Amino acid sequence: MKIVQSRQREASCGDEKMSSDQEKRRAPVRVLVVDDHALVREGTRRLLEQQPDIVVAGEAGDGEEALRLAESLQPDIVLMDVAMPRLNGVEATRRLKQRFPDMAVLVLSGYDDDAYVFALIEAGAAGYLLKNASSQDLIRAIHAVCEGEAVLHPAIARKVMLRLHSSGQHRAGVPNREQLSEREVEILRFAALGLDNQEIATQLSLSRRTIQSHLNHIFGKLGVASRTEAVVAALRSGSLRLDELVPDEQQNGRSDRQRVQS
Repeated sequence: MKIVQSRQREASCGDEKMSSDQEKRRAPVRVLVVDDHALVREGTRRLLEQQPDIVVAGEAGDGEEALRLAESLQPDIVLMDVAMPRLNGVEATRRLKQRFPDMAVLVLSGYDDDAYVFALIEAGAAGYLLKNASSQDLIRAIHAVCEGEAVLHPAIARKVMLRLHSSGQHRAGVPNREQLSEREVEILRFAALGLDNQEIATQLSLSRRTIQSHLNHIFGKLGVASRTEAVVAALRSGSLRLDELVPDEQQNGRSDRQRVQS
């Protein structure tokens, strides 16, 4: 995986380098919509343009056009389809992240094939949504990616965890590039469970910006560019265990059942 310096653009979409007093006045998120079906692009544009804090910077009908427009328009997020003519979404994502490592790619596809999913995550996609997601899921995903968060459709998240488990990539004792602190592991566990920065901050009685700062340090230590990559790296190294990625209420329920059985 490429080493990218703490994904600063994705953590600051809409110029979030401004002070907290200015956050409400920050610039809107600029999105490039990439899909080979004109009707899908038009529908997506109409949906996004209804949002006061999102601007559609442009549209592309294939991967090659997406690369050209990404260079000229410099969007915050590229909303990427997978199966397209001339250059597919996997190769377009790979080339885009090589040229513009701080530009976020959010995949929106009707395909959940393992080959596509893992190729796109490896290429550096920040999130992967299926086209059966609701309009509000898409809007939330765009904002989450702008905060440097990973967004995976539940079906895709299950594929990632199962692949790690079945392939034996989760091995304790493999050294980290740099050891994570207990607090960083705790934050990464919450991130792996799907909590956004504000929800993690509430859980730990910290500010949202403190959580983002911890995540940036985690990305730097693991040499990754997104939450998805960080979770995968931590599972591989043994910093996180699969049995830790179960919500507390499920763990409690499991413990109760074990006590009853004993």
